[in-house]
Amino acid sequence: MPKIQTNNINTYYEISGKGETLVFIHGLGSSAEDWHFQTNFFSKNFQAIAYDVRGHGQSEKAKPPYSVALFTKDLKALLDKLGIEKAHIIGLSMGGWIAFQFALDYPNAIVSLTIVNSWADMRLKTFQNKLNFFQRSVLFRLLSMRKIGEVIGARMFIKAEQKELLEGFVDKWAKNHKPSYMASFKAAKGWTVEKRLGEITCPVLVIAADEDYSPVSAKEAYVKKMPNARLAVIEDSRHATPVEKPDEFNEVLLDFLQVL
Repeated sequence: MPKIQTNNINTYYEISGKGETLVFIHGLGSSAEDWHFQTNFFSKNFQAIAYDVRGHGQSEKAKPPYSVALFTKDLKALLDKLGIEKAHIIGLSMGGWIAFQFALDYPNAIVSLTIVNSWADMRLKTFQNKLNFFQRSVLFRLLSMRKIGEVIGARMFIKAEQKELLEGFVDKWAKNHKPSYMASFKAAKGWTVEKRLGEITCPVLVIAADEDYSPVSAKEAYVKKMPNARLAVIEDSRHATPVEKPDEFNEVLLDFLQVL
C-alpha cells in the first residue's frame, strides 16, 4: 500500500472498498495493521482507510515534539490529498484523542464519530495522576520497546486462549521507534476537549470495554455532554477491544452506521 506526503511527512495508509469513507485511527504504539479485522469486514460496504499516525508503523518518524493538534492536522491533510471531503472517523485510545479533536477542528469534514476505549481529558489533575505519568515516563525510558510491550500486553491479554494475540502484540510493539513513541506518549499531557464536548453535534458512538483502564462510568460522563451521543458496552473485554472481540465490535459499529 502507498505512502503520501501529508503535512510535511510521509504517511502510510491502506485503503479498500467503495462507498462512504470510514477512517480508523490506531492507539499509541500501534499501527494500521491492528485494524485488519475491521478493514476486511467494512470494505464490503464502505471505503475503509487505516493509516499509521506520525511516528508509528511505516509513517515517517518525524522529529518531536508531537501534539494531538498536530496529529489531527496530519489526518486532515491525508483526507485532502485523497480527495475525501467527509468521513466517518473511528479512533481507539490515542486515536480517540485525534478523533475528538478532528470533530472539533473540522466539523464539516466529519459524518459521524466513534470513540473506542478513550478519554476526553488527559490533564494531570491530581498528585496521583502526576506521579503515575512520571513513573511511566521513567519506566518507558529505561525499558526496551519489547519489554514495554510485554508489560502492556500482559494487562490487555490476560487469558490463556489469548496467548497468540499477546505474542503478536509484543512482536509488533518491539518494532516501535522509541523516540517517536515517547513523543507520542508526551503528546497527551495537558490535552483536553472536556469543556467543548457540547460543540460536537454529529452522531457519536462511544464504545467501552467493561474491563478497560478507565471505568464505564467515565465514558458515561462524557457521553452525556454530547447532544447526539450514545454508549455501547462490550463485555468481557479490555483495552484492545477491536482485536480481542472483533465480531462484537464490528456488529456494534455496523449497527450504528446503518441507522445514520
